[in-house]
Amino acid sequence: MTILSATMPIVTDPVLIFFIVLVIILLAPILLNRLKIPHIIGMIVAGIAIGPYGIALLNRDASFEIFGQVGIIYLMFLAGIEIDMFHLKKNLRRGLGFGIYTFVIPMVLGTLTSVWLLGFNWLTSVLLASMYASHTLIAYPIVSRFGLTKSPAVIITIAGTIVTVLGALIVLAIIVGIYQTGTFNTTEVLWLLTRLVIYCIIVVYSYPRLTRWFFKKYNDNITQFIYVLAMVFLASVSAKMIGLESVLGAFYAGLVLNRYIPNTSGLMNRIEFVGNAIFIPYFLIGVGMLINVKVLFASWTTLYVATVMSVVATLCKWVAAWITQRVYKMDKIDRSIMFGLSNAQAAATLAAVMIGFKLGIFNEDVLNGTIVMILFTCTVSSIVTERAAQRIKLNLLTETANSDKTGMSKIPMPGNYKKNRTLITVSNPVTAPALVDFAVLMQPPFKKKDSELFALHVRNDNSAGSRAIGRNSLDVAISTAASADVKVTAIERYDLNVVTGLVNTIEERDITDVI
Repeated sequence: MTILSATMPIVTDPVLIFFIVLVIILLAPILLNRLKIPHIIGMIVAGIAIGPYGIALLNRDASFEIFGQVGIIYLMFLAGIEIDMFHLKKNLRRGLGFGIYTFVIPMVLGTLTSVWLLGFNWLTSVLLASMYASHTLIAYPIVSRFGLTKSPAVIITIAGTIVTVLGALIVLAIIVGIYQTGTFNTTEVLWLLTRLVIYCIIVVYSYPRLTRWFFKKYNDNITQFIYVLAMVFLASVSAKMIGLESVLGAFYAGLVLNRYIPNTSGLMNRIEFVGNAIFIPYFLIGVGMLINVKVLFASWTTLYVATVMSVVATLCKWVAAWITQRVYKMDKIDRSIMFGLSNAQAAATLAAVMIGFKLGIFNEDVLNGTIVMILFTCTVSSIVTERAAQRIKLNLLTETANSDKTGMSKIPMPGNYKKNRTLITVSNPVTAPALVDFAVLMQPPFKKKDSELFALHVRNDNSAGSRAIGRNSLDVAISTAASADVKVTAIERYDLNVVTGLVNTIEERDITDVI
């Protein structure tokens, strides 16, 4: 039995398929919150249950192929665009160190265990070890939900991810070349690296210039959102055309566009919303639909291979995180985050095993064992990351509470702790969106709950035209703030002139900042 066989699905209507997926995305978090199980596991388990190897309610058709591929690209793009570039530069050396550890250790241990325990030849063993070395940031939405994307351990893991994926890609190219030609082709590997360098130079040179021009010329929210998605998928397609993984292109596009999309902007809010609401859950459900739990009982050989693969892949990632923690003198909780994020196998692993199976390098036992390994590592990754993220968040809250009692904060926070009451003066609907966006960016993330925004329009006549302009200006301000998940209180005021109305409003509302 292989993962390539399946029964006919019960549901084939596109509308009903999409409805079922939306119901899963809606109910999985609600039900799993009560069981204290990470949402990601729920999505994968739901995919197993409704997929061709469960009750066969749905088949993994073209929609799951498309949305699943978009989901993993979106996931890597979010990882790149949410990185704080200051902290990335600060932790780049450690990130590269972790990347080397989490690539070399699985390559060495994976190759040796495949030869000694599974009895494979050296060529098959090296390719199998490269699957252990790569990983997918399946659990990244968990740390994002806890607001830990700027944590050093998270940034180190993301930097290490690029090292492992790129390394696994190079190993795959070498092994396929040796298998097809019988010799190691140094020229092909050097040409791949040359294409990578040229690709990076073109993107880093063209994307910033084009983005600055586009954002200056077009300030419509939807237009900017579509532009960003187009640039991300252009980078992904271009990466695939030169022999790289599309996820590398998406991540690199996120890094390049990082400075042009602030984390607290309305555009960033829309990007995160679409990805977390549709594309990423679709990808996770699609991963679950690939998993055939019955293969565990197909034969003792399959069970043995699956067990060895799962244990070795998990052990290698833990050892890499442990060594990184010891070398760089990090906390144990940081080790848990690095291990949790780097343990999941999905995108690159699936690509490698399918190529190896089609070429005849892998047999059916490895193919089925890979699917079991994906389920096992994704489950471990989600549970470990969720628990570690909760502990880090709890520690941060405890430190904040202690600092409030002692008056000495252990967490550096700019500015004072006075409640922010920001007044935005809007005169017409054209300039209102830019002023609101600027006001939202001015709010420190840790003080959002203690901040209030007011939009003020002052008029000195009661004509219908003046009233319409004022009401429209305030409506636009409220709508712009809502797109960034921020509440704005509208104030329409009649006064002698704008200055008088502004000064009186400042005094009446105890305003601290005026934009």
